[in-house]
Amino acid sequence: MNRRIRVAHVITRLELGGAQQNTLYCCEHHDRRRFDVVLIAGEGGDLDFSAVKLAPRTTVYLLPELKHPLNPWWDLVTLVKLSWVLKAERIDLVHTHSSKAGILGRWAARLAGIPAVVHTVHGWGFHPRQFPPLRWLYQALERMTAPITDAIIGVAQENVREGSAVHIGTPAQYRVIHSGIEPARYRVPAARAIRLRRTWDIGKRPCVLVLSNFKRQKSPMDVVRTLEHLRTPVPDVLLLWAGDGPGREAVEGAVNARGMADSIRFLGWRRDVADLLAVSDVLLLTSIFEGLPRVVLQAFAAGKPVVATAVSGTPEVVTQDVSGYLHEPHDAAGMAASLALLLKDPRRARRMGAAGRKVLKGSFLMPRMVSEIEDLYLEVLRSRIVAHEGRER
Repeated sequence: MNRRIRVAHVITRLELGGAQQNTLYCCEHHDRRRFDVVLIAGEGGDLDFSAVKLAPRTTVYLLPELKHPLNPWWDLVTLVKLSWVLKAERIDLVHTHSSKAGILGRWAARLAGIPAVVHTVHGWGFHPRQFPPLRWLYQALERMTAPITDAIIGVAQENVREGSAVHIGTPAQYRVIHSGIEPARYRVPAARAIRLRRTWDIGKRPCVLVLSNFKRQKSPMDVVRTLEHLRTPVPDVLLLWAGDGPGREAVEGAVNARGMADSIRFLGWRRDVADLLAVSDVLLLTSIFEGLPRVVLQAFAAGKPVVATAVSGTPEVVTQDVSGYLHEPHDAAGMAASLALLLKDPRRARRMGAAGRKVLKGSFLMPRMVSEIEDLYLEVLRSRIVAHEGRER
């Protein structure tokens, strides 16, 4: 092409999460010598203000019709509106993110006659512990949509394995492009960490950090059960929980019923992740499925070890007994034992945190992620041009 390529990123909602932050980073950092960028998202996310700030270099649409729950009427309205926006913006390539926007966005691209379509799996919308008919429905929708997709990006190798296992797409469609972060943003001087511990009335208490919402995916009650086990070997432990969501009230009720209110602080959504990591000794992640969890990369950038469930892409980042400890989902007693090991042995925790930092020197950096995505765009568009020329002959 002799002009800049017009790319549209489509995502369901700009909540505080890794998929959303990576998408916003791509929109901001695409090479403007080669790409014009449009962002389309559902309205009402915590990062909407970050999207609006991308203008005028990025054209932003926040659609109230694009919602998480399945709703035949609103989904049809969204499909039509997405198709109209893509046509009006004369888009060359659509890049969809997340399950809902991934399905609607790709079919809208088809309706609008968009020449190239890429989808990123930040964790599939189905998982083994899901209600079987719902899991089958999500898998069927992905299988139906894969043939109209030029490339499917997995943020972890496990995403590719999971999709292939249920016959979504073909091997040739899949690429692994790891999620990235900017490690320097999570390095806080030791003196500041000490001041923050004093200001936040943490003192010298052993501190565990949870960075997650209260959705079922994150298995929030497992955090409560893990803390309950942990209070026996580490009675003065403090757990900081940064996140929010509709399940928070039930979790707080369970904490109060167990008499653990003095061992946990619910912080709501926070943007000072670097400071929270600085005052903490270890990160806990209890998810039952993931893509490639950004919070693990953030913990490693801060030099903190991780105790997590061995699901999806997490084992591709966390090495057992080297940078952290991995457990089966719902193994609250096991996760508590690993946390106790790290909290009682600061030297071990520092050694594991340093090992985690080394992981980030590989493929988990933001600029590399954007570069690999842009290379894929060009490859997909070139193959489309070659196919078109072949048909004309």
